[in-house]
Amino acid sequence: MPRRFYTLDVFADRALAGNPLAVVLDSKGLDTAAMQQIAREFNLSETVFVQPPTDSRHRAKIRIFTPGLEMPFAGHPTVGTAVLLASLDHRNESGDYLFGLEELIGTVPCAVSLGEGVAYARFDVPVLPTERGAPVATALIAEALGLTVADIGFENHVPTLFGSGFPYTFVPVRTLEAMGRIRINTSLWKAAFGQEGLGAAYAYTRHTVEPTSSLHARMFSPGDGIPEDPATGSAVAGLSGVLHRFDDLPEGIRHFRIEQGFEMGRPSLIDLTMQIERMRLSSASIGGHAVIVSEGLLHV
Repeated sequence: MPRRFYTLDVFADRALAGNPLAVVLDSKGLDTAAMQQIAREFNLSETVFVQPPTDSRHRAKIRIFTPGLEMPFAGHPTVGTAVLLASLDHRNESGDYLFGLEELIGTVPCAVSLGEGVAYARFDVPVLPTERGAPVATALIAEALGLTVADIGFENHVPTLFGSGFPYTFVPVRTLEAMGRIRINTSLWKAAFGQEGLGAAYAYTRHTVEPTSSLHARMFSPGDGIPEDPATGSAVAGLSGVLHRFDDLPEGIRHFRIEQGFEMGRPSLIDLTMQIERMRLSSASIGGHAVIVSEGLLHV
């Protein structure tokens, strides 16, 4: 049975930048094993399978797979799928559209703005990040990333474990130069980052390439077939917990732009909005552009 699919570049406003995504629209009859095989065939950081929603008030149910496992929630698949579905539903139209996408983590509210040649989506983080225990010793983290202990940490930021869904080890790196020196040591990866799920490390620094960016980041998950990811929205969701923990954020709405993928030649820009109320993180949202790159038929 031929199945329609599209690929998009997400967290970028032009093709051949950002994070590539495959979206299979006709997934009827595919079981979990088949979806996993198709995700391996595309071999992108994530592949989405669109299904009819459980609740008719929502636009669709989606399942998200990396080459190695199914994700309960992920950022660039949510942004890319929202842009694609809105673009197909409202061809040659401009406007703002609201709908829910059902993911394993729960229903994710999405807002899509379509303009002439430009599409932008934002979604509310469905589950606010929580801290997931303590990371391993900084010396081991540094060695697994090919850095020195002196490269790790800035201001009051130290390595932490946070997650909305799967956890990430968040590694503050002192300089942009040190970020460029990261060379992962896969022989140490499980010992350094082998927590549940992805076993993923998210390195970040205040120093940026773009003057309008707040943070520069890189994400690595070699055990899941993702040596490095160009843009990781679910990690940015977790980053909201990190920023709330370490930065003295005042009450109100705070905006951050995170740049990622620059070392890979896939520059990506991810917008993070945080609401602080009574010294607590009360909500967070992730946003970015996405562009359709290709479409075709999958004969499986």
